[in-house]
Amino acid sequence: MSSAAQLKRLKPVYQCVVNNFLLVLAVPLAVAGVVSLARVGPEELLAKLHNLRPVHVFLAAFLPAAAATLYLMMRPRSVYLVDYACFRTKPSGRVPFGTFLEHAKLVTFIEGASIDERSVRFMTRLLERSGLGEETCLPPAHHYIPPFRNLEASREEVELVIFSAIDDLLAKTGVKPEAVDFLVVNCSLFAPVPSFTDMIIHRYGMRSDVRNVHLSGMGCSAGLVSVGLARNFLQTAPQGSTALVVSTETITPNYYVGKERAMLLPNCLFRMGGAAALLSTSPAKARFRLARVVRTLTGARDSAYRCVYQEEDEEGHRGINLNKDLMTIAGDALKANITAIGPLVLPASEQLLFALSFIARRVFGSKGIKPYLPDFRMAFEHFCIHAGGRAVIDELQKSLNLSDEHVEASRMALHRFGNTSSSSLWYELAYIEAKGRMRKGDRVWMIGFGSGFKCNSAAWECIEPARDAQGPWADCISRYPVDIPDVLKH
Repeated sequence: MSSAAQLKRLKPVYQCVVNNFLLVLAVPLAVAGVVSLARVGPEELLAKLHNLRPVHVFLAAFLPAAAATLYLMMRPRSVYLVDYACFRTKPSGRVPFGTFLEHAKLVTFIEGASIDERSVRFMTRLLERSGLGEETCLPPAHHYIPPFRNLEASREEVELVIFSAIDDLLAKTGVKPEAVDFLVVNCSLFAPVPSFTDMIIHRYGMRSDVRNVHLSGMGCSAGLVSVGLARNFLQTAPQGSTALVVSTETITPNYYVGKERAMLLPNCLFRMGGAAALLSTSPAKARFRLARVVRTLTGARDSAYRCVYQEEDEEGHRGINLNKDLMTIAGDALKANITAIGPLVLPASEQLLFALSFIARRVFGSKGIKPYLPDFRMAFEHFCIHAGGRAVIDELQKSLNLSDEHVEASRMALHRFGNTSSSSLWYELAYIEAKGRMRKGDRVWMIGFGSGFKCNSAAWECIEPARDAQGPWADCISRYPVDIPDVLKH
């Protein structure tokens, strides 16, 4: 048997010992204490207790109680996910590849547009390799030739997506709009006046003192930024307060009609979607507990700052430029995020191996010793990786050594809904639950990437799996998972 195979067989033993180190240490000490007390005898023990001074007894009882009280008062208040809901796309919004490409060809004849046949061929090849399916949806404004990109059409998309998601969430939770204490909304590319939060407050008649924030320009990982912000709000509010978090991206005003390839990518990948989540500091009726939120920003570097950049091309057409070094920059941001979240979630056995590897590389040099990548499968049962594109999911699967089942939710969400920006993580969580894979006590890792450049993480622990969890997958979950070829021919 090879040494590698022997180490693999011994690893479970090592993990059991290290992860239960305190228990392994405590049992012999407890046995030794019991044996010592048995040797002393009851009469001698009573005599020693009788000789104790009152001050010793007081300190022995008061100090632990005071320390426990201080800890309970100073520790952060737990935040829970009561429930969530995703916008359910309708067949009328469906854009099969043929329809999408036909529209792109017709746009080439529109005055002012510079999309040409070469651009259409590029988008065709991109779609065939994108991992998107034939049921992804675009807003109603993009079903016209030319696509509507005006303010009124943009507002109509916003109202359709976020109001539908909020309506579903309020129906599921039974919470009244006037009971919401905080409102956090994120949408990167569309920030009208009045803001999204004002639109929601007006629609649902929320209280005049509801504290609200609209986050814009934060990219596809803004959903986790919103969750972190809502958590901070709730930890300063009275017990039982609630926060409504809404995540979406408005596609209508952002259809690119130029011919820069790096700016044509968003046309092919981004699709309509949105989600609403209700957070609270009360565990009553909660379905998940928020364990961690870890944010990593690499925007101090020029390359990271400009890798996802909204700008105008040489002909004045506005769009999102996705830099060719995006995957490399995302990998660096992921490494930084892993370094930050690892000590918070990984078991002691993985942290020890990582520390030993780090020390060995420093002492003996980094050339001969490979860095140890912690096994995050020991910290989480489920992974929700931002469905930004096929390459993003492939790279994270490889980097984190995940199985196909671990990334299935991300691939299927990309196939069915496309890149729905910051809401994609909620579609993936809904997929896991719709498949009946969520169990009480399961841990979920959400990983989001966004402009800036950011890599953000949220760790959740399941308290109560959903009884009726089909949500946005209700009309298609029985058909999934599906096989996604490397190149789709149609």
